[in-house]
Amino acid sequence: MKLKLFFFILLAGIMLLPAAVQAEPLPAIDLRVNPTDSPEEVVSSVKLLVLLSLLAVAPAFLLMVTSFTRIIVVLSLLRGAIGVPMTPPNQVLVGLALLLTVFIMSPVYGQINEKAIKPYLDGQIAQQQAFDEAYKPLRTFMLKQTRENDLSLFVAISKSDRPRSPEDVSLSVLAPAFVISELKTAFQIGFLLYVPFLVIDIVVASTLMSMGMFMLPPVMISLPFKLLLFVMVDGWYLVVKSLVESFY
Repeated sequence: MKLKLFFFILLAGIMLLPAAVQAEPLPAIDLRVNPTDSPEEVVSSVKLLVLLSLLAVAPAFLLMVTSFTRIIVVLSLLRGAIGVPMTPPNQVLVGLALLLTVFIMSPVYGQINEKAIKPYLDGQIAQQQAFDEAYKPLRTFMLKQTRENDLSLFVAISKSDRPRSPEDVSLSVLAPAFVISELKTAFQIGFLLYVPFLVIDIVVASTLMSMGMFMLPPVMISLPFKLLLFVMVDGWYLVVKSLVESFY
């Protein structure tokens, strides 16, 4: 009886939907390009188009110059080391990486907000000065995590003069050097995470071979032991603690 009532209400709602749409018409959306004789309007339109294009890639660029790269790579390697390629799912890993990134970068964001965003919104400084002030805390953070060899590589590739002070390092040189330094650090941490799980795999595989159980996949036996080891040592606590402390 309840199922029939549900289908009746659903059918009635479908039948009444066109009438509701006709009673309250939806607003029309129209995009037009109108001719103009004013060069200022053309320049403003081009600026708006460029700004919208930059906003499409801005989130990815902002994530690359933060701690997100190291965190997501380490978490992905950890998942592969345990042997569960889809657990935790990608949404959980990305969400955890974003939360840790916000936590780690909060002092930098606070400095940017105090020295660049608020004065610019209050009209105290110009746009270029706001950008320079916002770059200073971010540059300090990236230089602290960037290896000298990686920075020298991109300085040589760009054929620019050797920076005499941290203030002379441009963003176009520092950003890629920071990214490859983060990748190297992430792989080093991932290697250390792989070692204990690799030992378990070797022990289980050797035991199965000595018992003559060649048809039984070692992963089926080693996976529960790896999960047990990870839980017993409080693995998530240790991994997150090591990741956060690696930036300080």
